[in-house]
Amino acid sequence: MNRLLLRILAAALALPLAACATLSPAEYARAEAIAVDARDTTVDCTRADRCAAPSPLRALAGQAFAASAPDAPRHYALILDEGGEALLARLDLIRGATRRVDLQTYIFDKDDSARLVLDELLAAARRGVKVRVLIDQLSAIADLEILAALAGAHQNLELRIYNPTFGLAKPNYLHYAASVVCCFRRFNQRMHNKLLVVDDAVGIAGGRNYQDDYYDWDGQFNFRDRDVLVAGPAARAMERNFAHYWDDRRSVPVAHLRDVARLLLERGAPGLPPAQPRRPDRVQAMQRAAADTGLVRERLADRALPVGAVAYLADLPEKHHGDQASEGAGAAGLANLLAQARQEILLQTPYLVLSDEALGIFRQLRAREQPPRVVVSTNSLAATDNPIVYALTYKYKRRHVRELGFDLFEYRPFPADPPVDPALGAWHPGQPPAGADPAVARSELPGGSLGGSRGSGAAQVEDKLRTETRPSLLRTSTPANRPVPVIGSGPRMGLHAKSMVIDRRIGVVGTHNFDPRSETYNTEAAVVIDDPAFARALAASIERDIAPGNSWTVAPRRKPPVLSGLNYSVGKVLEASPILDLWPWRYATNYAFLPGPECPHALPRRDPDFHRCYVAVGDFPEVRLGPKSIFTRMLTAFGAGLVPIL
Repeated sequence: MNRLLLRILAAALALPLAACATLSPAEYARAEAIAVDARDTTVDCTRADRCAAPSPLRALAGQAFAASAPDAPRHYALILDEGGEALLARLDLIRGATRRVDLQTYIFDKDDSARLVLDELLAAARRGVKVRVLIDQLSAIADLEILAALAGAHQNLELRIYNPTFGLAKPNYLHYAASVVCCFRRFNQRMHNKLLVVDDAVGIAGGRNYQDDYYDWDGQFNFRDRDVLVAGPAARAMERNFAHYWDDRRSVPVAHLRDVARLLLERGAPGLPPAQPRRPDRVQAMQRAAADTGLVRERLADRALPVGAVAYLADLPEKHHGDQASEGAGAAGLANLLAQARQEILLQTPYLVLSDEALGIFRQLRAREQPPRVVVSTNSLAATDNPIVYALTYKYKRRHVRELGFDLFEYRPFPADPPVDPALGAWHPGQPPAGADPAVARSELPGGSLGGSRGSGAAQVEDKLRTETRPSLLRTSTPANRPVPVIGSGPRMGLHAKSMVIDRRIGVVGTHNFDPRSETYNTEAAVVIDDPAFARALAASIERDIAPGNSWTVAPRRKPPVLSGLNYSVGKVLEASPILDLWPWRYATNYAFLPGPECPHALPRRDPDFHRCYVAVGDFPEVRLGPKSIFTRMLTAFGAGLVPIL
């Protein structure tokens, strides 16, 4: 046995050396030269505005700058709730760019929506617009040919990859295993920021990546997400923050990655493979919508709210260099906002896993003589894309409801009133379009990927490595960390929005999940707008998500007739144990509203008539788990130790 252990240890220690086999400096220089020589230098437009298309959203920035003074900035802000509108806004801004487009993201896929954006970026570069794209390596385009093609596509397009594992664009399982063995913290530090800035004048920030399921275009599982568009002086702060990442040593030009460089050396710079959309009709409809200035003005620009000061709270890449002064810069600002709350906090997060710091803040708020009301919108097990993380939410329900006093709501997988628009190609939860391919529009996801039916076997494994909530091999390798089977058919939704409203005065939209991973491992960003009208609009959006048809209410169970005190005490003691928590009688569970003559309106859980108007639907409503329910409870027992990396 000792000899076997020594062999395993020796193999583990050898992994980093095997993973680090690299090219010589001369070979890297040759690969870079091949990419540079292949780049098209032709510019299609000689006009000063680079032949930009009329953009109602870009025009908002001109109005904001004209109304601003050095000590009194003015902005326009637009909440992007619908996935189709969020994609439409991006296309409109890219087409309207006159000088520069900077895009920063955690995930960039190669599906219909991502390829549509990529083609628009290339078209902007050919017009003469400077385009810079920065993608976190863990979730970058999983196709070496496309990456090599982009390295040599055009002189005005630059692509860099953030924190590549062992200098690779596409690591395999050996490389991931090596990174865990040799340097887990370094390779687990990810750039979770999502930002699009055009001409230093208008920006979009929020939760959405570049993948179909963020724009309601996936036939299996879509994210209910949220961005905010900001036009005006704050875009300059967004641009400055982007520049910090672009210039950071962890941001590597794509041609300098070992596997991309090797392809360039062996085959030269390939041409970009032609787009092969799965739904060409939808792509063409979106392109037509982006060309319709009146439509963009009516659906988007006319709804933008005039606001005053806007702050962009964003971590710097120094957070990943051990600079304590900059670590948690974004998180610190959000913590200060929470601590200042007086009457109410509306918090929306897909993963309710509180860090020690956040737990301390909420306990201090709760201890006040008049504590603010705290309303939390999060995922149910049926809606989440990450069951392992949900196990921790489930484990601490008593603490959230009883000790912290949260009014907690869990999102349904088939919400009755989701913010989706079929006119922009959206799949409505539970209602696939007539004639839809049942292999694409299914809810059970028996080992399939979140990005749609992209094949099987190794291709599905690749896709899972690039989903938002599985940034390590440890969690992608288990079937347990995929959306669970549910009762129902058609595509479902899972909450992904990260937002907050404080005292109906301050609105926050960003990437921060308010969890330990966001504070420690990821870099994050958030837009903060101190404006009552914007805060009310954001509050209305969150309150729509927690309406009875869209979410279940979490509330204490009816007290059992006997031994209620003993049941509570045992559950509380076991909750503190990281290794055993199988107590079957939980303090709180999920409830559904039953409207009727005596219950015309939804009630808060503290209302004396609550149990008359609500029916308990169990801890895991609409989940078809079978044996997996036992596994979830086991994760509840042992999952506490995983908090730092979840």
